[in-house]
Amino acid sequence: METFEKVKWMQLPRDVLIGHGVLEEISTVCKHLGVGKEAIIVTGVHHTRKIAGEKVLEILSEAGYKVNLVEVRSISGESIEQVKEVAKETKTRFVLGVGGGTIIDTGKIASFELGIPFISVPTIASHDGIASPRASVKNKDRGNPVSMQVHAPLAVVADTEIISSAPYKFTAAGCGDILANYTAVRDWRLAQRLQNAEFSNYAAALSEMTANMIIENVKEIKKKDEKSAWTVVKALVSSGVAISIAGSSAPASGSEHKFSHALDMIAEKPALHGEQCGVGTIMMTHLYGENWQRVREVLKEIDAPTTAKDLGIKDEYIIEALTTAHKINPGRYTILGDSGLTYEAAERLAVVTGVII
Repeated sequence: METFEKVKWMQLPRDVLIGHGVLEEISTVCKHLGVGKEAIIVTGVHHTRKIAGEKVLEILSEAGYKVNLVEVRSISGESIEQVKEVAKETKTRFVLGVGGGTIIDTGKIASFELGIPFISVPTIASHDGIASPRASVKNKDRGNPVSMQVHAPLAVVADTEIISSAPYKFTAAGCGDILANYTAVRDWRLAQRLQNAEFSNYAAALSEMTANMIIENVKEIKKKDEKSAWTVVKALVSSGVAISIAGSSAPASGSEHKFSHALDMIAEKPALHGEQCGVGTIMMTHLYGENWQRVREVLKEIDAPTTAKDLGIKDEYIIEALTTAHKINPGRYTILGDSGLTYEAAERLAVVTGVII
């Protein structure tokens, strides 16, 4: 009889706390996790620090924690080293990322390299990095972004009161990032069939279910209130868990993400990651011969971008991104294949889907 030797290691958040005013429970969460008393808060400058970073500092300090606060403007090798240096000097036992995607990714990478726990405290709901074991760093020269495998956050504390007070475009971008799961899963299945890529039916099903959460709750999300933030945050956490189960970002990142990363490299001023992924999902769904109109309709209903004009990006950049996207993360096989789209095919795709006029 053949011996079964397969092993699967999944790393998931231990505590997930989502809801109104839950930031007040941050010290309770830290105590429950038993992570020690010395912490670093990685947060943004100005607004993010004021609305949440300083609040977490105050709550933890009052609870007897020794806390240092590090401000980060953007994610880079320098900012990651800055956090690590402060952590070593203060004998930090755990890191909290309080802010948006770049803040959380900075804290994730620094804590991973230090070998200490990380707690995610998002202030916006713009992408699934709030709960996933992945982080992205963009190169200084705007070369290919580097996606890293890190540890999943030990906990996620998402205060919907704070998240819903942020500009709504961030929440809409989060919806675009989640809808991208549709084409990501299709790309993943294609890679399994053509490249024998490792595939998880469980992770794929969870990823698709997460995308369905957005479609099924469009009317609720359109209200742009705290309940809509609750729905989107739950979906983002679910998407991050699918990535943990898969052991890769494949269930949530495919050809549409390659398109977005290509735009980041080409455009003078790229749009939000999730906004670009949403537009990419419209076009990649068309390539699969599926209902791309429904994807566009959902994005329109939640006031997310569906055209180059909405993104604030020139038409020619959309076409260039479509023709070069296959070069991003070449190890991830997608419908774009190894050679990508020709200029004519890219232009036709963008025009047919209404992304450019």
